[in-house]
Amino acid sequence: MGLRVFITALFLMICSHLSSFGVGNEYTLVKPRAGMSGDNQHETAGRSLENPIKIQVLKDGVPQSGIAVQFSFVEFPLNSKGFSLSDTLVVTDNNGYASAIVTLGDKEGDYRVSVRAENSIEVFSMHARKPDWLLMMSIGLLGGLGIFLFGMFMMSEGLQKAVGNKMRSILSSVTNNRFVAVGVGAFVTTVIQSSTATSVMLVSFVHSGLMRFSQTIGLILGAAIGSTITVQLIAFNFSAYSLIFVVIGFCMRFFAGRENLRNIGQAVLGFGLLFYGMFVMSQSLTPLKFYEPFIEFIVRLENPLIGVAVGAIITALIHSSAAFIGIMIILASQGLLSIEAGIGMVLGANLGTPATAILAGLKSNRESKKVGLAQLMFKMVGVVIFIFWIPSFADFIEWLSPKSGNADMASALSDNVPRQIANAHTVFNILIVLMFLPLTDAFAKMVHKMLPEKTGSDDEFKVKFLDNQILTTPTLALNLAKQEVVRMANITQDMVNDILLVFFLKDKKVLAEIMKKEEQVNFLRENINAYLLKISRRYIQEEQAQEAFQIMYTVKEIEQIADIVSTNLKKQADEWIASNAEFSDAGKTEITEYHLKTQKQISRAIEVFRDLNLEKARNMKTKFKKYSDMAHQYEKHHYERLFDNVDKSLGSSKIHLEILGMLKAMASHATNIARIHLEWDKSLNKEL
Repeated sequence: MGLRVFITALFLMICSHLSSFGVGNEYTLVKPRAGMSGDNQHETAGRSLENPIKIQVLKDGVPQSGIAVQFSFVEFPLNSKGFSLSDTLVVTDNNGYASAIVTLGDKEGDYRVSVRAENSIEVFSMHARKPDWLLMMSIGLLGGLGIFLFGMFMMSEGLQKAVGNKMRSILSSVTNNRFVAVGVGAFVTTVIQSSTATSVMLVSFVHSGLMRFSQTIGLILGAAIGSTITVQLIAFNFSAYSLIFVVIGFCMRFFAGRENLRNIGQAVLGFGLLFYGMFVMSQSLTPLKFYEPFIEFIVRLENPLIGVAVGAIITALIHSSAAFIGIMIILASQGLLSIEAGIGMVLGANLGTPATAILAGLKSNRESKKVGLAQLMFKMVGVVIFIFWIPSFADFIEWLSPKSGNADMASALSDNVPRQIANAHTVFNILIVLMFLPLTDAFAKMVHKMLPEKTGSDDEFKVKFLDNQILTTPTLALNLAKQEVVRMANITQDMVNDILLVFFLKDKKVLAEIMKKEEQVNFLRENINAYLLKISRRYIQEEQAQEAFQIMYTVKEIEQIADIVSTNLKKQADEWIASNAEFSDAGKTEITEYHLKTQKQISRAIEVFRDLNLEKARNMKTKFKKYSDMAHQYEKHHYERLFDNVDKSLGSSKIHLEILGMLKAMASHATNIARIHLEWDKSLNKEL
């Protein structure tokens, strides 16, 4: 119905123009400049427009007063009621202006009002929004943001699984070569899709001792470059093809035969969801183009300080500069954001990135706190330099970025600014890297001076390597668990070493220290197993699940070695200290030699576990057979001494044989660690 009315009005307008040829009273109707005519207003259905619609009547360029101007609705939504005009006939004032207040109907949609003076006609357009438009827009925005972030998470997880155990070797390749570190940092951040996550990971690695702070500086700089890759992808705006990526990714994820193809499919599926989320947000934000309070807020963002503050706060809250800059790109694609305001918020987004790393370091040691501080200082120096040159920087980015061929200014801006924002983010971070890369050593020394190490002993009953923040990357989390197991094994080896001193020196203090270490071993066992269970509850690959089991098995074997020392040998040690018995010289030599063999076997087991040295694992099985024969020989020698009535052998016989038996049992548990690794390797080869 509304369309028919509008066509009728246009027909009347054409007819009136045709009939007016040769007539002297030909008026020109002129809308005042944009923002004052009242044209193209948006308001909630059933409400009056904020500004009246206004027209000026001219004749030969001169304003005409006292001219009757007729206002009438020519288009409205079907079944709409309640729309009205304050006046349908208005006489122009001394400046030739006539105006009327428009009340929209109760239906959402487009309304048009014709304004006619004599034979001249002009049409005003307006749009009625639903009463709950703000709620629906918020739901759409948050829902789209949720899909966007979930897609980013899926893409990151899929890429991490596709890379798999290579992530360990990539990180282990970090040396003191700053250029290699920058490349590794950029690659890792591209894979996990977040410089914030990279920074948190580095905090954990420094806290656990896997890296030195000085090694992380190049990685931090590289992470800044890696974070721009995601933003550049977002700026390409594949939204129109997002569902194609979703279909392809879904088929690969759930129907591909190979595990690696399924992981790549998950990444493609996440990529599609990311852009579909952008599409949902873009559609939801459309009403904001005509919402005056929001437009006024956007105008304020032209102030660099406000833009930086808003960018920093929002990025710190959502823990993702890529997500926030993605929202900025959506606003820019709607024509709501200029490049100047965008650059201010890009600087703020970079400044807000270190917030998560700083928070992650609060519960860590001072060395790991330096990671967040270094990242903050890099960004802060860059922001301070660039904030005073935003107009010049904007001109450079506009020159650098490709231009749209669209002749319409508004359309050209909405086409150009998204790419310019992405390029500003990239150029800013590249310049920071170029600025600080030659100064990494001096910068590290400065941060060391700002946060010097505190003296004092660490709490023994505390995990050193396990970090729940790394659980999102199972490959790296398993690596941390292995480091903690090696620490547990070293403590156990100290217990095995010290127990011999108890028998030879009869020192109760040494025995007390051994029992304290046993408590520490039990503490680590419980925490390591709990950590491995957390890893296994996540969606992990079969190979990672098998590795978690292999680590648990190793923990069990190490704990049993510690239990032999703290339970079986402790009982014998208490009896030995209370007695007056002594070992014979020959017996003491044999125990010492076999104890040394056991220690070597435990050391080999640690090396096999730590480095997955299968050659040494096979060698351990051969060694254990020799050690078993050696134990039998030593037992035989001991019985020979008994038959020869050696006094000391008679008094120490029981303890002597039990010590040899316990040392052999410990060597057996150490050898079991080698066996499980060989079996695991065999099962992997079968699968391949």
